[in-house]
Amino acid sequence: MRLYAGTSSQFIGDTIQSQIVDKLRVAYQTYYQKSPSRTEITSWKASLLALCKAFQYSDMVDHGVVLEYGLPLSSQRLDCMISGRNERGTDEAIIIELKQWSRCELAQGENEVLTFVGGAKREHLHPSVQVGQYKSYLKDLHSAFHDEPNYVRLNACAYLFNYRSHSNDPLLSEKFKEAITENPLFLLADLEELKLYLSERLKAGDGARVLERIEKSKHRASRKLLDHVGAIIKGNSEFTLLDQQLVVYDKVISCTKRALDDKQKNVIIVAGGPGTGKSLIALNLVADLSLAGYNSHYVTGSMAFTQTLRKIVGTRAGVQFKYTHEYVNAETNEIDVLICDEAHRLRPTSFTRFIPRENRTETPQIQELVNAAKVSVFFVDDKQVVRPNEIGSVDYINKNARKMNCRISNYELPTFFRCNGSDGFVNWIEGVLGLRDTANIYWNAKDPFDFRIFDTPDELETEIRDRIAEGNTARITAGFCWPWSDPNTDGSLEKDVVIGNYKRAWNAKPNAGRLAPGVPKAFLWAHDPRGVNQIGCIYTAQGFEFDYVGVIMGNDLSFDQQTMNWRANKANSFDPIVKRSKREFLHLAKNTYRVLFTRGLKGCYVYFVDENTERLFRSRICTEERRVNASTQKNDRIATSAAT
Repeated sequence: MRLYAGTSSQFIGDTIQSQIVDKLRVAYQTYYQKSPSRTEITSWKASLLALCKAFQYSDMVDHGVVLEYGLPLSSQRLDCMISGRNERGTDEAIIIELKQWSRCELAQGENEVLTFVGGAKREHLHPSVQVGQYKSYLKDLHSAFHDEPNYVRLNACAYLFNYRSHSNDPLLSEKFKEAITENPLFLLADLEELKLYLSERLKAGDGARVLERIEKSKHRASRKLLDHVGAIIKGNSEFTLLDQQLVVYDKVISCTKRALDDKQKNVIIVAGGPGTGKSLIALNLVADLSLAGYNSHYVTGSMAFTQTLRKIVGTRAGVQFKYTHEYVNAETNEIDVLICDEAHRLRPTSFTRFIPRENRTETPQIQELVNAAKVSVFFVDDKQVVRPNEIGSVDYINKNARKMNCRISNYELPTFFRCNGSDGFVNWIEGVLGLRDTANIYWNAKDPFDFRIFDTPDELETEIRDRIAEGNTARITAGFCWPWSDPNTDGSLEKDVVIGNYKRAWNAKPNAGRLAPGVPKAFLWAHDPRGVNQIGCIYTAQGFEFDYVGVIMGNDLSFDQQTMNWRANKANSFDPIVKRSKREFLHLAKNTYRVLFTRGLKGCYVYFVDENTERLFRSRICTEERRVNASTQKNDRIATSAAT
């Protein structure tokens, strides 16, 4: 997708005659079925006029120019790419990132600066870092820039045509030296340097032919990228696949090999609760399929989970880790294997308030995903649905796969890793919460899995920190029963979670801007060791696992001793979306606590705000005395049955 393509002389003529913005506007309306914003139009006017003058000054008149070029499987667009040949006859292209900035400040992050954007001061990638990411993305995913032997050499630079530098300018800070060297930064006074940069790479012109070559090439992951992804994930893998996990793994591999010659799509649905190794299988599949040369994507609907994985595997490998809403415009069978983890978080459509309007659609999200890949694998836990718009159940995926005439395989995984390798704790939690009847009515206090109830949240936190001091991973989580404030002006977090004298902050909001030193971004709360200093909510904890999890069970869900039933207390919830779920609220609240209780590999520590709820849980813990009584009652029932 691009909004404008032509020769550099055509671009210069269209700009001088004040036609370029109108052409972009018409192309935008045609593609997105709506008008561009006033801000975008204003940006085009200023940026493209400056670019036009730079091209004129640099004698760029026989070159290919493409504007607002969409990155494959992404909502991002390049401002400009100009193409041509160098003096040796090699095809080259240059991505140019245009900025209207006039000043900036240092930011805490290693790749960010603070600047005034969108009516407020915000953190933004340094322009050389940003355009460098675009370059790496295209080199890995566009065949014109990686197919041997005569690929188009891709370069990148940033042009800040309003920016006057000053002494100790944050934009030229030492920490950005490497990025600027790799992807040069040109400011208001650097027009001569920009001319030299363009001329060294594009002096021989003939850019229209090079641009045509780029536009006719396919979006396809490079073998180097796939090898890199596989090696990175394998280097982080800590487990070996066992039993049914290996069965599922082998099924996906065999389907993928067959899919190259098979016109029928394959859908594999893998159901499993906490600790069944769903994510483990998914990551192993992405790694091994990538190493085998298959274009494989790891997909989730969780920002925290996806961003954390991108952080772990690194920027380059991270391009294969996507969100469920990023396949709106994907071509049929554009990728080989799509592995959707946390598939219970699928939405009805990719139409949400977080998605740019131009990328919204009424097509069911499940259909977009299945359409994009030859083989689609969905890892599902029906009981992890915690919001009313999450609909990715096993039945739902099967139904839609049948509609699309897919070959379908269903599998169910047993518990392996969560809760010390036993599914007894998961079953017990589900039974106590009334999610289903289980045989695990009582929890054995002598079980190796360390489940404890604490009298105060301070005692709970002390134990969690003790486990961390012993070398374990651990976090404290809570039900959404307290307000969640924006950061203070200094970037510190408000202590919203208040229980008597115990006062702690939630993890930072996902859209939080500048944060104080020591406060991790929301999507890194589970991964960053400093996350223990904040309370995690369901949206940052779901999908992750720790050695020990602390849970503060609030009073949005409580046990009624008189009716002997669970009661939903919407007035005590601060989750606006879940509160609007009407009859679903009780079920969603139960699912939420099931998720939080089952994040621990070795132990779960709990503090209950509601005394009756605490009393229920304590009554279901099997001490020695209760075990003897239960055994006697069972023997009496057997004797009575035999006599009858």
